[in-house]
Amino acid sequence: MARTLLRIPPLLAAILVAVLQTAVIGYMVESRASILRSGADIRLKTMPVDPRDLLRGDYVTLSYPISAIPGAIVAGAAPGQGERVRMAVRLKPGPDGLWTASEASFGTLQPQEGSVVLRTLPFQYYPGFEGALPETIFVSYGIERYYVPEGEGRVLEEARNQQELEVEARVSPAGTPQIARILLRGEPVYDEPLY
Repeated sequence: MARTLLRIPPLLAAILVAVLQTAVIGYMVESRASILRSGADIRLKTMPVDPRDLLRGDYVTLSYPISAIPGAIVAGAAPGQGERVRMAVRLKPGPDGLWTASEASFGTLQPQEGSVVLRTLPFQYYPGFEGALPETIFVSYGIERYYVPEGEGRVLEEARNQQELEVEARVSPAGTPQIARILLRGEPVYDEPLY
């Protein structure tokens, strides 16, 4: 008995591929817009960045104090050497309206009133001397770049290096942040559109 193969006409195959690609792109755009629409608001101070890592093309590199997690605020067990991990980092607002890290864990952190929990991007963990927690653990959140119109990054770089630049971000319930607004000397200069 001869086996028959299911043959999809080329036009139908092309349409199916186009629909799938459109769905994937739509999901990516909507997941970002969903955070900007309904995420928890936080405000972060930026820090100077090494001048060799200034504007590359049309984006500004951002760094935050919450990216350097003191080992002293890490709760729970540490992972093994070389494991690829993520951290949960609890942020609380200070009297100046800027949010800072108050607790971190390689596991989960339970929600608490008046705080927001961010999830870091995955990173390789290497313990300190004799397996102890390092004094500082450096992490990223996915909000370390901000794209600007061509030629407009120099002002933001200079303000960032003078510590006059702040970021307002929104955080999803799952802990994913998105930049919502850039503030220069306390005044909004860039608002991120939903779409």
